[in-house]
Formats: sequence, C-alpha cells, structure tokens
Amino acid sequence: MRYLSIDYGSKRVGLAICDAEETIVSPLRLLKVDPSRPQRLIEQIGRIVTEHQAEAVVVGLPLNMDDSEGQQAKLTRQFVKRLCKTVDKPVHFQDERLSSEAADGMLAESGLSKKKRKEKRDMLAACEILNDFLNRPNV
Repeated sequence: MRYLSIDYGSKRVGLAICDAEETIVSPLRLLKVDPSRPQRLIEQIGRIVTEHQAEAVVVGLPLNMDDSEGQQAKLTRQFVKRLCKTVDKPVHFQDERLSSEAADGMLAESGLSKKKRKEKRDMLAACEILNDFLNRPNV
C-alpha cells in the first residue's frame, strides 16, 4: 500500500511517501502553512494524495513523554478532522515522539547550512514517522 506521511506543524508541514511495496520511504515535499488560509493546506495535501496515488495517510501525533496529549496534539487532531473532510482515504496516527530529533541527527553532519537543515528537517521527520508506522507490528 502506498502511504503519504505528514509531519504537521504550525509553520511547516513535511511530507514523505513510500512505494507500493512499503519498502522505500522518501522525503516528498515541504509545505508552508498560511494561518490565514488553513483550507489551502488541506487542498494542497488532497492534490498530492491524488497525484502520488496514496492509498492512505499517516499523520504524526506529537505525544508527551508521559503519553499525554498537549496543545500540539490537539491542533494535529483538529487538522486531521479537516483533512478527512477533503481526503477520502484512511488516516492513521503514529506516535511522532523524537522524530524531529532523529531527523536532526541525520542532518547533523550533512554540511548543510542551518536554513537548509531546517527546510529538510520536517520532511525527514515525516520519513521517520512513516518508517515507524510501517515497522510496527500488524500493519
């Protein structure tokens, strides 16, 4: 199954995708969030789901270390409610704790400028989220 992964943030949204065999996860795109036009982000993702023939969506859920949900998790759930109204595909949540830190680790020795690392961080976090989802038992 081909999954699109989303690392949702208030400023940037990182996207990653896997192949139909679920063996290769690749960074796909970084979207900028315009808070004055939240529906625009949903529409962009809808087009990307169609364009890349994604069969399902995986969204990173930012849980606290004690498994509780903070403000960003609530915002993510609100985003997913809006997304489900536009994208007629199954949507799964995946614990995204430490996904950004893993992305930072991958970028630490890349030689990229701070700005370039920041641009790639969210896409790599989306890759990490999708890898974790695909590697969990009974997917």
